[in-house]
Amino acid sequence: MKKIWLMSSVALGVAGNVAADTLSQIKGPDISVVLDGFYQDGERAFSHRGEGFGLGHTEVGLSASVDDKFRGVLTSVFESHHGSTEIELEEAFIETLALPYGTKVKAGRFLSNFGYLNSKHTHEDAFTERPGVYRALLGGHYYDDGIQASILLPTDFYLALSFEALSGKKMDAGFDDPATVGVYSGKLSLGADVGESHSWMLGLSVLRNGNGHMQFGGDHDHGADDDDDHDHDHGGHSHGPAYTGRMLYGADFTWKWAPQGNYKYQHIRFTSEYLYLDDVMDAPFSALEGAKDSVSGYYGEVVYQFTPSWSVSTRFSRFDHIEGHDVHGHGDHAHGHFENEKLQELDFALAWHSSHFGVIRGQVSQQDYHGEKNNIVSLQYIMTFGAHAAHAF
Repeated sequence: MKKIWLMSSVALGVAGNVAADTLSQIKGPDISVVLDGFYQDGERAFSHRGEGFGLGHTEVGLSASVDDKFRGVLTSVFESHHGSTEIELEEAFIETLALPYGTKVKAGRFLSNFGYLNSKHTHEDAFTERPGVYRALLGGHYYDDGIQASILLPTDFYLALSFEALSGKKMDAGFDDPATVGVYSGKLSLGADVGESHSWMLGLSVLRNGNGHMQFGGDHDHGADDDDDHDHDHGGHSHGPAYTGRMLYGADFTWKWAPQGNYKYQHIRFTSEYLYLDDVMDAPFSALEGAKDSVSGYYGEVVYQFTPSWSVSTRFSRFDHIEGHDVHGHGDHAHGHFENEKLQELDFALAWHSSHFGVIRGQVSQQDYHGEKNNIVSLQYIMTFGAHAAHAF
């Protein structure tokens, strides 16, 4: 009897430990909230943000470890557009935690790793909106359904690779029978520290869009109302890019300075990106007057946080593209013509940081588009509370 009692006690103890471990893993998810509100006087090209008061990129996020092998993330976004409020599911993915050799796999809906800004949430930005080239070619920020594999290589400097296979639905130019996996993208990132106070990172990105090539004929003729090859109703609302093509290339460079690496009290960040979209249109569009098969743009920005509570930022951006006039056609015949156009923007922002979790920003911008210069004044607050992951480099 005594032996049976001892064996039963051991069994109950083991079961209790297993149950305790399981309960420690099945805990409530971390909840995060980002409140983003703005007032804007003036409208930007390729933007769905209107004038007046509105909600920006307001987020509600849930994240938790599923077990010791996986974590899950869910992020919903609330935005207002011209008086209406929309809810978007921006992220809903699982991610591995225990793969060897610095490897991770992410599956579901997530922000693409293309470029420098795109993989970051917009509340991390130093300006009220992303540069014009991002709004035109990535819809501001490109997220999609698919799978991503990445690896951080064991080198003395920072060296990382990532590869994505995505549905491409947000970048579909209007194919009758689109590819199931429409987008493939890859990125190489490398960087290093220089002494105690300096660090840098260089990124090279490429994205192939199997459904992005402009189509002609059938139900997807681009008529005169389209204004060009992708219906760029600049005052309208679209979460996708204004321009798509077969190949999108990107190069980004970031340099940071902080005294002895202490980023909290004082720092400077310089970031620049160049995006080049190639193979935009097919015949017979490419034979029209003024047609060209590529568009491109860039931006450069400097952020200087001179005290823990104050920062100033400035940015110049330019996007060179084409706009169509009376473009229409039937079968193999097209009519109309294209003209070269450029969008230039100069932004200056002053921000007060009440803490790491609160920012109030004032911004003045000058937009030069269609031969007209317009001034845009913006006020914005961003307040975060709840659990929140650390921001990337």
